Amino acid sequence: MTARGSRAAHRAAQADAFDRIGDRYDEAFPYKGGQIAATEWVLRKLRPGSRVLDVGCGTGLPTARQLVDAGCVVTGVDISPVMLELAQRNVPEADLRRLDMTELQHGIGRFDAVVAFFSLSMLRRDEVMVTLLRLHDLLIPGGWLALGMVEMDVDGMPIPVLGTPVRTTGYARGTLRAIVEEAGFGVREQMDLAYVPASETEPLEMQLFLNCRRNVF
Repeated sequence: MTARGSRAAHRAAQADAFDRIGDRYDEAFPYKGGQIAATEWVLRKLRPGSRVLDVGCGTGLPTARQLVDAGCVVTGVDISPVMLELAQRNVPEADLRRLDMTELQHGIGRFDAVVAFFSLSMLRRDEVMVTLLRLHDLLIPGGWLALGMVEMDVDGMPIPVLGTPVRTTGYARGTLRAIVEEAGFGVREQMDLAYVPASETEPLEMQLFLNCRRNVF
């Protein structure tokens, strides 16, 4: 199978998984304090009317809703039609598009900030750097990036989410920071947050949040 075909198959499987869990996602993962705090950090750097890209916007809650309420112009991308349908209900003001984050192009414009909470975890490791470089290119010089991932040393491992296997990638915290810096971002703040899911069937996890600025080069 070619790299393009492999990516297409991986994307289809991930989209199908989130189509199946979409209606239950926000109920199963209600505690998003770290994500909200990271978004607030970005908002403190922006003026009303700033353009923000929400990568893997999911249901639009809480992030796209938080950004729109603060006066930002939000573009949200996701590969799951069900997630995008939910986001359209929750954040009708946002420009929502079904797009693969590994294929983002300048056709969607340039942005003052990008947020990517747990969406990079849905990629294989060989796709993470490619995507970070694309996000770097989509940001204006000096633009802001906030991202979150779960700390784990895995590459595309099937992990059950609400009974549905989702292929998940993660890094140790030092490795994640090094990758982000290699992609051209300066890490301004890092927050490590122990997260206890609402469901007893979901494991305890350590969430890593990096608040960054695009280097100018």
